[in-house]
Amino acid sequence: MRIGILGTGIVGQTLGTHWLGLGHEVGLGSRTSGNPEGQRWATGASGPATCGSFQDVAADAELIVNATPGQVSLIALEQARAHLGGKVILDVANALDFSNGFPPALAVGTNDSLAEQIQRAFPDAYVVKSLNTMPVEIMVAPQAVGDGEHDVFVSGDDAAAKQVVVDLLLTTGWHNDRITDLGPLSTARAAELLLPLWLSVMQHSGSRLVTFSVVKA
Repeated sequence: MRIGILGTGIVGQTLGTHWLGLGHEVGLGSRTSGNPEGQRWATGASGPATCGSFQDVAADAELIVNATPGQVSLIALEQARAHLGGKVILDVANALDFSNGFPPALAVGTNDSLAEQIQRAFPDAYVVKSLNTMPVEIMVAPQAVGDGEHDVFVSGDDAAAKQVVVDLLLTTGWHNDRITDLGPLSTARAAELLLPLWLSVMQHSGSRLVTFSVVKA
């Protein structure tokens, strides 16, 4: 699969490197085609890796991943608008407001979500929220913590789009019984609300390798 990742930070690079290792073609996108982080990643990667502008990588992609900081995600996606129609957008970002210190508030409030904002802004795309409740180290290696006995959540309005994401999660190493479909995209509000809690637990525990497990009776 051709995957276009918007964002050249540690999340985008780590996801891109992992998916290259699984045989996917990956493009890493930024505001400009000459981003030095993207260039270094593509040059040093093993496999069919490219870098370019947001528009460049979206044009070639079958699946688009939003790995930009949540506060600028809509701006980044707007640059790729011409190439989003009919495509699945996997949104792994969180819009956090640190203006009043730590832990942050959600920049979108509690009656909305970044994922829903993206869907409203780009109604011809299929937005799926997932992987936003954990650090990138666990995104690509769920067995790194608790032998993988923890959950990844999926929210989206289109069943086929969610299945594309679920299939990618399975090949990434997630067990089927740990992939929890929360339902429609509006449930992304709950998933995004976990982030302030995640940050507080991380600060208290002194470890980044923190995630959530659903225990069923």
